[in-house]
Amino acid sequence: MDLNATFKRVQQLSASLVGLSDETINLILIETADAAVAQSKFILDANASDLALMNPDDPKFDRLKLTEDRIKGIASDMKSVASLPSPLGRILGEWIRPNGMKIKKVSVPFGVIGMIYEARPNVTFDVFSLCLKSGNACILKGGSDADHSNQALVKIIHGVLAKYHIDPAVCTLLPADREATTQLLNAVGYVDLIIPRGSSSLINFVRDNARVPVIETGAGICHTYFDTSGDKVKGKEIITNAKTRRVSVCNALDCLVIHKDRISDLPFLCTDLAEKRVIIYADELAFSVLRNNYPEVLLKVATHESFGTEFLDYKMSIKTAASFEEALNHIGLFSSKHSECIIAESLQTISRFQQLVDAACVYVNVSTAFTDGAQFGFGAEIGISTQKLHARGPMALNEITTYKYLIEGNGQIRS
Repeated sequence: MDLNATFKRVQQLSASLVGLSDETINLILIETADAAVAQSKFILDANASDLALMNPDDPKFDRLKLTEDRIKGIASDMKSVASLPSPLGRILGEWIRPNGMKIKKVSVPFGVIGMIYEARPNVTFDVFSLCLKSGNACILKGGSDADHSNQALVKIIHGVLAKYHIDPAVCTLLPADREATTQLLNAVGYVDLIIPRGSSSLINFVRDNARVPVIETGAGICHTYFDTSGDKVKGKEIITNAKTRRVSVCNALDCLVIHKDRISDLPFLCTDLAEKRVIIYADELAFSVLRNNYPEVLLKVATHESFGTEFLDYKMSIKTAASFEEALNHIGLFSSKHSECIIAESLQTISRFQQLVDAACVYVNVSTAFTDGAQFGFGAEIGISTQKLHARGPMALNEITTYKYLIEGNGQIRS
């Protein structure tokens, strides 16, 4: 199977997207969103075929699963993208040189974006909507676990594109096999950017093997630090939400770090976690406090492997810190630089946490569950970047554009 002809076609078609009016793009996105809701049964039947092949206990099962409400949510995000201003043609800088030469820095599309993702069919619509709105063609490489679902979603997208006389290949879904991944990673000259979204093993494979530029969307190993000044009522709600709202997502809480001076509040902070049947891996001090205050079957002694783990399940670890500095050191050692939170009322402590913690998103008295493009007002997201080059945090329209310089003069030459 040689996919170079496919890549070349998408690359050639990408230029045509720049000429589409924002009005046309918005109509396409709105109609695609409406079509998704109208064809929910078609999507859910395809999704059921994928779910039937996966163990319900697999952490990826929840990510794979679609429901009518989730489809409505995805459609709503697509309409939100349509409502946003175009990211193209923005003047990022403008100046005149002493010789009269005028220079403008203007936002433009990347061209062709390749997206490699696992059992997350919602990504198909998110990527299409953001890429179309930003003038990029997209090549989708979904995982085999979600292949029936992805094919159904792309069929709906293609139906709307055809109605507007746009070649459906501007949104191309590749075969769900590893060979297609390998060829996409080597599509130099055809693909301008690759974004992997999924497990750390997938992201590491893409980073290590790609010849095309990559923006990493890393694993989310998320911590919440409960400080000596923390409000325990506020803290309990935040911790419970961050851990249990949806355990299979990258912004879910993995480790609670608690100052030893507040260790007596730990049973209260974990009350709702017990009701949700969360397994806790506690260090020695936390274990001794929880031993008679948390269900025995759900309480385990932490090992070194309990920290720095993205659980993607009803599991979390607890680390006791003797000081604020020790808490920061623990977070710095095990963080994936995704989302970190402090629960505190001391303004001085909060300010130091915000300044010293190295992460894409740093929260104060807010659940890490909000690390999401839609929640940030971006309409949707193409991924959460944990690197620092070009983009960081939720990546949306502006992050999948680049820029060029426009230089105008009146016969100037350089001596």
